[in-house]
Amino acid sequence: MFDIQEELKKLPDCPGVYMHKDAFGQIIYVGKAVNLSRRVHQYFQNPANQTPKVRKMVEHIAEFEYITAGSEMEALILECNLIKKYSPKYNILLRDDKTYPYIKVTMSDRYPRILKTRRVVNDGSKYFGPFADAGAVNVTIDLLNSVYSLKRCSATDFPEDFKPCLNFHIHQCKGICRGDVKVEDYMESLNKALEFLQGKDKEVLKLLHEKMEAASEALDYENAAVYRDYIKAVETIGQKQRVVLSHPENLDIVLLCKGLSGAHAVLFTVREGKLSGRESFFLGDLHPGRSEEQVADFIKQYYYANVMIPKEILVTKLSDDAHLLEDWLTEQRGSKVALTAPERGEKRALMDLVRKDVDEMVRDLDERARRQLEKEETVRIGLCQVFGEELGNRIHRIEAFDISHINGVDSVGGMVVFTDGRPEKKDYRRFKIKTIEGADDTGSMQEVLFRRFREAKNGAPGFRLLPDLILMDGGEGQVNACKAVLHALGFDNIPVAGAVKDDKHRTRALLFEGCETPLKNNQSLYAYVGAIQEEVHRFAIEYHHNLRGKTMSRSVLDDIPGIGEKRKLALLSRFGSVEGIKRASVYDLAEVNGMNAAAAEAVAAYFAKKSKND
Repeated sequence: MFDIQEELKKLPDCPGVYMHKDAFGQIIYVGKAVNLSRRVHQYFQNPANQTPKVRKMVEHIAEFEYITAGSEMEALILECNLIKKYSPKYNILLRDDKTYPYIKVTMSDRYPRILKTRRVVNDGSKYFGPFADAGAVNVTIDLLNSVYSLKRCSATDFPEDFKPCLNFHIHQCKGICRGDVKVEDYMESLNKALEFLQGKDKEVLKLLHEKMEAASEALDYENAAVYRDYIKAVETIGQKQRVVLSHPENLDIVLLCKGLSGAHAVLFTVREGKLSGRESFFLGDLHPGRSEEQVADFIKQYYYANVMIPKEILVTKLSDDAHLLEDWLTEQRGSKVALTAPERGEKRALMDLVRKDVDEMVRDLDERARRQLEKEETVRIGLCQVFGEELGNRIHRIEAFDISHINGVDSVGGMVVFTDGRPEKKDYRRFKIKTIEGADDTGSMQEVLFRRFREAKNGAPGFRLLPDLILMDGGEGQVNACKAVLHALGFDNIPVAGAVKDDKHRTRALLFEGCETPLKNNQSLYAYVGAIQEEVHRFAIEYHHNLRGKTMSRSVLDDIPGIGEKRKLALLSRFGSVEGIKRASVYDLAEVNGMNAAAAEAVAAYFAKKSKND
């Protein structure tokens, strides 16, 4: 069992992110800390000093985990990523799906632009980031466009009658569309902007300070405030970098670490002599082999899809085919790339520095792996208590099923898989109910089970692996319904258990072979069963909602004569929703791209008739 007071003693005095979990193992809160030990201890002190929300949350904390970070900024970025991933109950959740922004330079354009983006793709562009402060990114892009008069519009063709945009008239663009700018002159300005993004910001900062002071002395406080905001943005963009080399070099460092949790490749980026980022990549349980060969394999996979290849990559030890790998990297980059294993000097000191960071990461991962092994062991003991020693020790893969519908409409089934306590999302399956009408959960469940195990009997890809246990979300009725399907298909040897509910619809026991085993005395097994049930409910409901949304859209718009897929999408894009289309006039409908007068009148007539009938 997780002893909170004992685990509190193990917390480090460094920045990081902590995750509070409930009895089901679900993450209910994610937070960041400058000092993990001090911050997490605060939750378990005198409740009288806490807000009602915190007191309520603490009542549900059964355990916590933490991840160390190199800085508070790194902790902030990690915190946000985890909140978006887990949507914890007690966090403030932003209802969007944004990721941290990058600054993109469209190098494949004749006159490249500087943009903000949230997606990195292999399109020949240069990317800088990610950055935690989207506002600072916006101001920085505006600063670079203003200082160096860069192209802002997306147009690429400029016919003779092309009219310059407002930026030209307010002297924010030199008039590329008029043919007034030579490519070589433009690229000279762009290269200065690239130098700034690569860390050479002293010249720009000096210029901005001078302009801010001049504007202030002239009592032009509005422009002084603009320059002040530019300075703050520049400082924010650069604050997560620290100097680690005396020369302004660009290089990457690739290290391999192994622990109880498996193997990880860790990549550090150094730009203009500053350590600017760290990424880790889970590699699983690697096959036996020398670490330098495994690092070489990672480098091939990573840089094959990555456009940002530096001039030098540092590794702990060179593989036998390092010269071939160097040649390949050089070809990928288009200029010389060196693969080196420094033995002395500044770069060796840098390797030792980042190795300490990796060692700390491994210790943290190993601690989490030990906790996971402890959980698995207590769950195994619980399974043995319910199913007996022989069967309990053989249960690794558990499959659970659920049905979702509204009054029998758009019925769907969901199947989730857990292996050794972890969800196997690649094995999840969805089923649209085809043979059952109305709200017949038992019949729908039998259809899902029949289709799943018929595919297994036929050896269909994705269905061949059989479960060690089927967990039904109900008692004797659901268990018998499942057994009938298994018997019909010749899978009588697969054990089936049911989750027995109390009068408040909470699972209180497991039913197996006619015997009920209460779960109140086995918290770990109770949490495990609860996690499986919650996941299969979520998965089935999500599919039902998606299917219902498509059905509603189809039933309304696709019934209108003359409205096909293209026109439907154009209408929804223009008016935002079916309600918006319904309120639009015939004239507005006809103005939509792809529509004509006849189609517009058909849409208006359809909704007029529908409104009258309603």
